[in-house]
Amino acid sequence: MTVRRYEIIFCRPENQRLTLERLAERAGFHPAVVQAFIDCGLIEPSAREGTRLLFDEDVVPQLRMIGRLRENLGINLAGIAVILHLRDRLSALQRENAVYRARL
Repeated sequence: MTVRRYEIIFCRPENQRLTLERLAERAGFHPAVVQAFIDCGLIEPSAREGTRLLFDEDVVPQLRMIGRLRENLGINLAGIAVILHLRDRLSALQRENAVYRARL
């Protein structure tokens, strides 16, 4: 039985960036799986240091959602890409709607 351990962070510096390996560890994936997600365009690095890819921490929940879609629902990577695109579009439309409602 694997016991999942959680890291306690008392003070998080602004704009903390994660390496590919650290991101994979935080999201519970093997780095090769995360690299496959990058290759498919499901996630993108926020910066590069030479050949190292760096990611913002907000990618961790997105990776976990990708994992749930793959494992729990059996959706392939192309389907996940469509779902993520639609989710982003829906969020943008909800923000626009809120702006329009505020003007009334």
